[in-house]
Amino acid sequence: METTEALLAFAALSQNTRLDVFRLLIEHEPEGLPAGEVARRLAVPANTMSAHLGVLARARLVSAERRSRTIIYRAEIDSLRALIDFLATNCCGGRPDLCAALIRPLQSTSCRKSKTADESSDA
Repeated sequence: METTEALLAFAALSQNTRLDVFRLLIEHEPEGLPAGEVARRLAVPANTMSAHLGVLARARLVSAERRSRTIIYRAEIDSLRALIDFLATNCCGGRPDLCAALIRPLQSTSCRKSKTADESSDA
């Protein structure tokens, strides 16, 4: 990730609603959420939410997929990973042992995975 891309991502996330949107979409990976549901959960008018989602999309932090008449938004995990990598490049003067406290929480956190058909039928 280049500096310009990182600055665009930071600018997109530096507003309360957009940060809330991104965090909500991260929670709903990999399924994503319809735009209207995002607006409802965060109690934001649909036209305002559309603008916020547009900013996040231009920063490549979210993507949209049309399903019939619904637009599903998803967090772009690879962009988040690239942003974290950008921040941690040359971490601790090249001493990875000092960065362990930074990396450990990221390694223990994983995105939820959708249940497979077999898992769903076992429940």
